[in-house]
Amino acid sequence: MPKLKTRKGIAKRFKLTKKGKIKYHSCGKSHLASSKTSKRKRKLRKKAILAHKRQAQYLKRMLPYG
Repeated sequence: MPKLKTRKGIAKRFKLTKKGKIKYHSCGKSHLASSKTSKRKRKLRKKAILAHKRQAQYLKRMLPYG
């Protein structure tokens, strides 16, 4: 059986945790930061866990080897 191909764009943006959940960086931190509050910018620093199960299924299919 041939090797499965990884979607490289997805691999750069999402990572799998040890239990198989998907973590990603929150968006909205790259520019126009002066108009955002300190609290908002601090929350954007954290990585988030994907909540939608259906989206997680699609992403896991694109990341066959994690």
